[in-house]
This record gives sequence, C-alpha cells and structure tokens, in this order.
Amino acid sequence: MENNYSKSDFFVIKAMEDGVNVIGLTRGTDTRFHHAEKLDADEIMIAQFTEHTSAIKVRGKALIQTSHGEITNG
Repeated sequence: MENNYSKSDFFVIKAMEDGVNVIGLTRGTDTRFHHAEKLDADEIMIAQFTEHTSAIKVRGKALIQTSHGEITNG
C-alpha cells in the first residue's frame, strides 16, 4: 500500500557546531516529541516527513537544505 508520505522530498540538516539537536514531532491531535538526534559539527542527517512525523525542530547552528532552498539557524 503506497501513501503520499513515501514520495515526500528529503531534506538535509548539516550541523555547523557540536550539539545540534534534531527533534521529530508527531502528527495528529496531540503533537508530541517522538524522536531526537544530536549531531556534532559537520555531521549530516538526511530526513523526510512520514505518516508519523509532521514537523522537525532544529536547535543549534545548522544548515538546512530542502528542495525549496537553504536556510541557516543559530
């Protein structure tokens, strides 16, 4: 069975410093944290939204690349 989430674009998060937190938030009526990763400088995480993940929170200095462009935070 195929769903719309399997065709979601991937996005890249590159840590620009040690200790960048990437937190996945759930879908549904109650938004909750369901997954967390900690990246060190120059580590890269490739991710996508799924049927369980509706949002990603990035805390720390990072470069985020999507099909819509790039953004930096921190």
